[in-house]
Amino acid sequence: THGFAEIMESEINGEKSLHSIASFQPDDVICSFAGGVVSNTPTYLTVQTSNNEHITLVPEFLQYINHSCTPNVFFNTTTFQLTALKKIEPGDEFTFFYPSTEWDMAQPFACTCGTATCLQHISGAKYIDKTLLAKHKLTDFIQSMLNK
Repeated sequence: THGFAEIMESEINGEKSLHSIASFQPDDVICSFAGGVVSNTPTYLTVQTSNNEHITLVPEFLQYINHSCTPNVFFNTTTFQLTALKKIEPGDEFTFFYPSTEWDMAQPFACTCGTATCLQHISGAKYIDKTLLAKHKLTDFIQSMLNK
């Protein structure tokens, strides 16, 4: 456990996920984060903060926050705070919308979140219609890329 969260591992596929052990309301700051290693190219474990800057997350356990097309948290890469998008209860998995931080992902994937608004394929904000992106909270960087 890590104060407000615990890492869980699926018995079915061995994938890890981060789950809340506390309650949060929309707009609550869950925690602050920082950039560890900074790279000019994306990797599977980085979060994009600018056109040529991709960071590993500190604390490191935040890397286990998986994607969902209906996320419950947001990585604000301007304030470096993880915030709640909706009510979160103990046991809930933390999820974020990868295209909210990623313009062009290093490893696109078939989404299996199973939500009614699932986009099916996730490869970065660059490849998603602006009207669909408008339904999500986006980082200042992604917003700036859309405004170009």
